[in-house]
Amino acid sequence: MSVANAAGMTLPAGSAVDPAADPAAAHGAAHHQDYEGDKTGMWLFLFTEFALFAALFVIYGVYRIIYTPEFHHAAANLNVAAGVTNTVILLTSSLTMVLAVNALQRGENRRSMALLWATMALALAFMVIKYFEWGAKFEHGLYPGSEHLLAMDGGEIVFFGLYFVMTGLHGIHVLLGVGAMLFLLPRIKSGRQSATNYTLTENVGLYWHLVDVIWIFLLPLFYLTN
Repeated sequence: MSVANAAGMTLPAGSAVDPAADPAAAHGAAHHQDYEGDKTGMWLFLFTEFALFAALFVIYGVYRIIYTPEFHHAAANLNVAAGVTNTVILLTSSLTMVLAVNALQRGENRRSMALLWATMALALAFMVIKYFEWGAKFEHGLYPGSEHLLAMDGGEIVFFGLYFVMTGLHGIHVLLGVGAMLFLLPRIKSGRQSATNYTLTENVGLYWHLVDVIWIFLLPLFYLTN
């Protein structure tokens, strides 16, 4: 038994699709996308990431109960305006990421790329503010192992130790998110990520939302605790 291809030629049943006659079908035959498997794997990865920060949140909570006055005093050294500004920046970046995924799903690849660039610009703005915030702490001798920090009460030492570890780890995740978006751009431009194949872009979006959610937890724990 034979079937006709797009060019009117006959091919044996079960044979490969002629790439010259139907390149889109040939690509689909060569590439099988396991959407549910990809999503499940991503959610498992996100769970492990959140579990890491959840453990740090528990450690923070225990020490805050032990050193409540010291935590309040140490938090007064943080720049609340910088923390709130960075929260607004990350929430805005979550919006641009949602719009980027939505644009790709509608086949608007160029708009999706532009929105990804906007998301990365917001992420870098977040890191610039964090750089100046950390820089101010270093100028005042507040950094891990410094004489000024070690001269403080034990609870304040713990507070700043957790502050640098948790915000630093979050900053690494921000940079990883930017790297993932840079990885997406050429794939969207070439059409490998498109309205019919957007799982990778959607997963990067989920990762970015996790980064934002973690920061929403970090803001009250450190900046609004005094």
